[in-house]
Amino acid sequence: MRFLVLILTVLFVTATAHGQRRTKEKVVNLQNFDKKKLQFGYYIGLNSYNYKVEYKKLLPEVLVKSSLGFNIGLVADYRVFEHLNLRFEPGLSSTQRELNFLDRSRFTKSSDTLRTVKSTYIHLPLILKFSTKRLNNIRPYLLGGISTSINLSSNQNNPDDNVNKVFRTQTNTFYYELGLGIDFYLYYFKFSPSIRGVFAISDELVPDVDPNSPWTGNISALRSRGIFINFTFH
Repeated sequence: MRFLVLILTVLFVTATAHGQRRTKEKVVNLQNFDKKKLQFGYYIGLNSYNYKVEYKKLLPEVLVKSSLGFNIGLVADYRVFEHLNLRFEPGLSSTQRELNFLDRSRFTKSSDTLRTVKSTYIHLPLILKFSTKRLNNIRPYLLGGISTSINLSSNQNNPDDNVNKVFRTQTNTFYYELGLGIDFYLYYFKFSPSIRGVFAISDELVPDVDPNSPWTGNISALRSRGIFINFTFH
């Protein structure tokens, strides 16, 4: 994932510099594409989710291990101004995280120090896209916005908790998002790789019934953080 992030960042910088050197060349592909008021497309991509764990006492107790997941969704893009677009990008994201509890003295079984949290989100972002001037067949842009998600794997209302090996999380989460990308104008369509950070605002933890639980007793908040690498086709 870090390698992909590096590649996209290099592409963004290289494309901008390359376009600035060659602004006098004739635009060839899809010359009137961006004049459309409303555009539709789809995206596929990868994600890597983590948790930001906040503690009641300054004793870090949880090590979070993330894994690679996938994204798939649709894009509705409305042109507000020449350099500003409003985008709605409903999609599906799947991921898995492992929570390792470091203070083993609080557990009777070694298996109790590990909890696997699987999540399948319906992700609903509302994004502002700020684009530069088109440079021949490329156009770098920045992204920023808010989003919410519905966790289809949530066990928020499950009466069982970690005593029964169930780590509970909330169904609904709210986020803010920041990112960047590049539009490539190809012969038949526009291809847009992008990278963004997704940061939860709301707390996702459903505490155990026992306030002194070794799993959730010292956690004051649990918030998702993620990196999305998406490939969009218009």
